[in-house]
Amino acid sequence: MKRNLVWVAVLILGTVWILARHNQPIPYQKDSGLIFGTVYNITYQHATNLKPEIEAELRRFDGSLSPFNDTAVITRVNRGEDIVTDSLFCTVFRRSMEISRETEGAFDITVAPLVNAWGFGFKQGTFPDSARIDSLRQLIGYEKVSLTPEGKVVKADPRMMLDCSAVAKGYAVDVIANFLRHKGIGNFMVDIGGEVVVSGRNPQDTLWRIGINKPVDDSLSLNQELQTVLNVSGVGIATSGNYRNFYYHEGKKYAHTIDPKTGYPALHHLLSATVIARDCMSADAYATACMVMGLEKATRFVESRPDIDAYFIYTDSTGHYGTYMTRGMERFLSDR
Repeated sequence: MKRNLVWVAVLILGTVWILARHNQPIPYQKDSGLIFGTVYNITYQHATNLKPEIEAELRRFDGSLSPFNDTAVITRVNRGEDIVTDSLFCTVFRRSMEISRETEGAFDITVAPLVNAWGFGFKQGTFPDSARIDSLRQLIGYEKVSLTPEGKVVKADPRMMLDCSAVAKGYAVDVIANFLRHKGIGNFMVDIGGEVVVSGRNPQDTLWRIGINKPVDDSLSLNQELQTVLNVSGVGIATSGNYRNFYYHEGKKYAHTIDPKTGYPALHHLLSATVIARDCMSADAYATACMVMGLEKATRFVESRPDIDAYFIYTDSTGHYGTYMTRGMERFLSDR
């Protein structure tokens, strides 16, 4: 009788132990590193760490769309090589053409020669004069490039070059987000250089909290003071601003957002544009386009688009900060 009771106790304890293990919450993994000259931070709920697979995806992306990679597809296209591009490049190119048309050229991936000339691109530039700008403007225009059904880039002028920096980083975030989804992961945050996709819930079982920085001149990215915080899930988020990538020449500030139509850095009161969209690639491109447009035109644009929301920070006529947000953005605002 005692032996039977011992076996029953062992079975009960074993069952309790198995159930306890089974009911343990799945941990969150946190990976970080460097890619594309910036920092990535990825948090996801999964029993095992996937960093090697994630970095393999990032390297594949780098081999397609990084202009700083001498063997990347985009670098070879810019050198004028006759190559068939890959699926990553084609996706970015086609979406870029769509957004270029929607924004009437405020977003334009052919702006590379101008970005390089002003010293913000993948080639070293010197401060350009007006004659140089006028010459380079002949090489700008998304209507002057196309993609054949086979995946070859056709340029109106062989000297034209593509710059996907205002869209590719957002697409890299989407690529990693889709990788995690294919792994069956529903709770995650992917952040590459401030471009973000969030899904599900965070480790505290609440919505993900994403901060929008105050647009203080900060070329070293040391200032992390927040303007506001967003509570979000299931969206892509991107912020474009002129408060980090800039320089002074003869006492005048020149920022990295180049207007494809004028050839010069965009000069207006809009300091930063944060856009929320279904995917990060679109949010990235729209945020850049808004910075080119300026406050008034960008406001009209986002108000005409029910598929996106936006939060702008600007300076008013007295030099004080002001903010604008779409009506839909209000639901994302946090009380900190």
